[in-house]
Amino acid sequence: MKVILINGSPRKEGNTYLALKECAGEIEKYGIETEIFHIGNQAVHGCIACNSCAKTGKCIFSDDVMPEMLAKMQEADGIIIGSPTYYAGPNGSLCALLDRAFYSGSHKMKYKPGAAVAVCRRGGASAALDRLNKYFTINEMPLVSSQYWNIVYGRVPGEVLQDAEGFQTMRVLGKNMAYMVKQLSGEKCPTLDETPQWTHFIR
Repeated sequence: MKVILINGSPRKEGNTYLALKECAGEIEKYGIETEIFHIGNQAVHGCIACNSCAKTGKCIFSDDVMPEMLAKMQEADGIIIGSPTYYAGPNGSLCALLDRAFYSGSHKMKYKPGAAVAVCRRGGASAALDRLNKYFTINEMPLVSSQYWNIVYGRVPGEVLQDAEGFQTMRVLGKNMAYMVKQLSGEKCPTLDETPQWTHFIR
């Protein structure tokens, strides 16, 4: 079993990566393989609604990261997509890739559990989560939740490490993803709960 975590930030090891890494570490405790896939910071194509994929089974554009990302998503048992928050939405490059991935290859991702993670300085993350969750819900994929919305707070790289509640939310999300993946495969998955941690904005 494997869960793919998509790092939709242009920064390979920034705050989004750190949040996903915390989540992946919890998933691996349950004997499930993980991989964090970085979309990079190169220019990507958006969907042009040419409908070529309906005839050929693949996107007409093959010179960027999308085909590799889609293959990993299709092979995985669970999918987590993480993004920084830009103007109350996910990274535009990530959305361009997901538009094409779900338009051309969604049939091989149906019924797989999915989850979104948003990282922000202060606000807009719930709107970013809403956008990302729509990719799953339009494709008959069950959403995996946590103890709170899947949000971690931080601005400069590494600042998310100070968000104790946010990182606990990532661990609980990882636990719940592992539980869902194992349950769907017919395996029992006992879980352990942590004592809730609280983080407040004003300090």
